[in-house]
Amino acid sequence: MPSKILLVDDVGMFLEIQKGFLKRSSAKILTARDGVEALEVVKKEHPALIFMDLYMPRMNGAECCALLKADPFFKGIPVILTSAVGKEEDRALCLQAGCDAFLTKPLERVPYLAAARRFLPTIDRRNLRIPCRAKVKFRVFGVPLSGDTYDVGDNGIYLATNYEVQVGTELEVIFSLPDAAGTLIKATGRVAWLNMGGERRKPSFPEGFGVEFLQLEEEMHAALQRFVASSS
Repeated sequence: MPSKILLVDDVGMFLEIQKGFLKRSSAKILTARDGVEALEVVKKEHPALIFMDLYMPRMNGAECCALLKADPFFKGIPVILTSAVGKEEDRALCLQAGCDAFLTKPLERVPYLAAARRFLPTIDRRNLRIPCRAKVKFRVFGVPLSGDTYDVGDNGIYLATNYEVQVGTELEVIFSLPDAAGTLIKATGRVAWLNMGGERRKPSFPEGFGVEFLQLEEEMHAALQRFVASSS
């Protein structure tokens, strides 16, 4: 049975944006328009993850989160609260309410899904990947290194290299897409899985590791999407 994700926001546009982020996930998406409605949905559906806006009518996100965290039946459900950029007092209010993570608006797909995967690792793992060979410069702990892409998707790349790293290591990558414009892609990512040494997860691939993008400018993300779509 697929996991359930509850999206809570009084603005329909933000609900639709989040649905778009999660469209490739097998999770069942539930919605609510305020904290009161969210509590009703939680009691009925018991979702595996909640994304909830801070400012809403009737009951705001912090109040709803605090009630959930005080309930022994629901306190284990991860709650990610969202609010506008630049309001440090909002972050403090959300953390005081016991939220598991905090995101600022406007929401962006890459950090949104990265936050979701902290609690539901299977989210959006069905992204299309295509073979792609390009030289990559990457930096780990300030050390400049190089490798090659083996495949790419709009959410990450497979990096062929013999440099040994650990899962979770953050790195910066720079490479050019083999498209007509030679679009330059610069991203911050993390090592998602390893394929080297005695236990090769994908023996047909060269040694290296999978990189999940954490921060990627919207223009570059759009270019990757176009490249993947046109090459599939």
